Amino acid sequence: MRSVVAGAALLLLSACSGGVDDGARTTSEPPPPSVETSPPPSVEPVETSPTVDVASMRTAIRHLAVRIGPRLATSPAFHEAADWFRAELSGLGYTITDESFRVPAGDSWGVPVEAGRSLNVIADPPGFEPSRPHLVVGAHLDTVAVSPGAEDNASGVAVVRELARLAMENGTRLPVRFVAFGAEEPRGPGDALHHFGSQHRVVQMSAAERRATRAMVSLDRVGVRGRSVPVCDGGTSTGRVVRALVDAAGGIPTTTCEDRASDHWSYEKADVPAARLGSIPYAGYHSEGDRPNAVDDLQLRRVASITWRWLR
Repeated sequence: MRSVVAGAALLLLSACSGGVDDGARTTSEPPPPSVETSPPPSVEPVETSPTVDVASMRTAIRHLAVRIGPRLATSPAFHEAADWFRAELSGLGYTITDESFRVPAGDSWGVPVEAGRSLNVIADPPGFEPSRPHLVVGAHLDTVAVSPGAEDNASGVAVVRELARLAMENGTRLPVRFVAFGAEEPRGPGDALHHFGSQHRVVQMSAAERRATRAMVSLDRVGVRGRSVPVCDGGTSTGRVVRALVDAAGGIPTTTCEDRASDHWSYEKADVPAARLGSIPYAGYHSEGDRPNAVDDLQLRRVASITWRWLR
């Protein structure tokens, strides 16, 4: 399987890695982040009330990566995962909207795949009005064809679900729309064959909604342990969202970078301020080895805590 993966990597230069997965695969994106913006403290701060529930995030990761497994964007397994996300956020009190779109045939990390339909699952709090100021937090729900996707990207979806719980129970400075994106993973090289769900979402936004979206944050590959949490944008904006997230981190170490390999890039191209958390390289990237043991509890807590402080 690794030989198939390595061969396909040359064709998929804009995959969601944002860097190199294990030293053998490169993409058109910059290497992993290298600018430390806050030094690691001797003892990391402990999140006080409200408490980030790492066990709940772990349960979500196991459900997506083990019980469901690979979630190709047009597959029945993806739609099972979408049903799960829909039920979870509906149960928290959010209003759910499905947004269906067509995905072309292509190559999913070395595996030929047919055209089909995928969807975004959008969760809005009570009274949400898209033309009024709000924030968006999202994570892609799909995987490449061969991968159970614990890190890429059950980790991001699990954090989104946890943030949705915290937001509903405690309130936020602005209303927050949560999105599980379909078809983020590439089916060929370049932007046109990548980030299908977020590209569709942006096209559906009216001019008023774009102006009202104060910022979008994509949580993509957020569970692999590292010295810091990558906080990145596509390099075409003012960097305001990155700076705000770094400020929210407090004593949690962060690293900034330029990265266009996740759903934040669709928003940034549409002039909506956006950033991504995550993208530390790991050996199981886009492979059968992307299982729950790739995900670290501390890193999940770090990412959830940073994003929650930013939302507050």
